[in-house]
Amino acid sequence: MVELARGSHYDKIQAIRKLFKKSMIDILYIVFSIIALIFSVVIHEVAHGAVANSLGDPTAKFAGRLTLNPMSHLDWFGSFVLPLLLFFGTNGSFVFGYAKPVPINPFNFRDQKYGQVKVALAGVAANFALALVFGTILRFWPEISNPVSAGFYGLAQGVVVINLVLAVFNLIPIPPLDGSHVLFAFLPRSQEDFKIFLQRYGFIFLFIIIYFLSSIIDPILQFLYRLIVGIPLV
Repeated sequence: MVELARGSHYDKIQAIRKLFKKSMIDILYIVFSIIALIFSVVIHEVAHGAVANSLGDPTAKFAGRLTLNPMSHLDWFGSFVLPLLLFFGTNGSFVFGYAKPVPINPFNFRDQKYGQVKVALAGVAANFALALVFGTILRFWPEISNPVSAGFYGLAQGVVVINLVLAVFNLIPIPPLDGSHVLFAFLPRSQEDFKIFLQRYGFIFLFIIIYFLSSIIDPILQFLYRLIVGIPLV
């Protein structure tokens, strides 16, 4: 009876240790996901400001936003609260966030016709570039043979997925997303009322899209991930 009691006690300790280890891994994954998201949205915003500056608008530069220091870009809701809400609300299947928008003055652009399009697409291009860099690393990564290798692979995979989500999501042509600037640049003046309507109610449409986003974005994400990495996203 004593031996059975000891065995039962040992099994409980082992179960607790396994649960604790899994919990720590989950916490580390959440922390890394937020760090990767912050890094990605900062690059996204700096790309906007850098292209605006190259087009003749130094507003972001004078505002101190052409820096990789995250403290100059972070929005407490968009960079922390929203990602956590989405992470737990979707059981970790979808994470999205944003930083403070970089200030620009389109009247300073040398290219008045397509300047805003170039600035808008710069952020999306930066996210696609990050996904491509880390995805290429994964494509040529040697066989996963130890925990360290597996850990790095998982972290790099997270960077690819986060940046693909940011890039694809920001292409949606609804304010305040980057895709809206592209849409507005090509809308004829006769559609000014439609433009004002989108600007006024864009956030409502945005929350509806976020709610249904997983089923919309997943096929696109799967296709892009396989195209870059060479294997399906699991």
